[in-house]
Amino acid sequence: MKIRLNSNQEVVQTVKEGLKRTGGYCPCRLERKEEYKCMCEEFKAQIKDPDFEGYCHCLLYYKEK
Repeated sequence: MKIRLNSNQEVVQTVKEGLKRTGGYCPCRLERKEEYKCMCEEFKAQIKDPDFEGYCHCLLYYKEK
């Protein structure tokens, strides 16, 4: 298993700017909840799932099997 940044640098830059603007909360979500702080709880759960391969909600990170 490997966690990496999105290979699209434009997406990475946009999301990182959003994270700065929101104080570390996922810029793709309307609410500011602790479980939405990057790296969000949803993606942490997906990391633990051995069958999951894909992007986090905001497309910043990718989990490879």
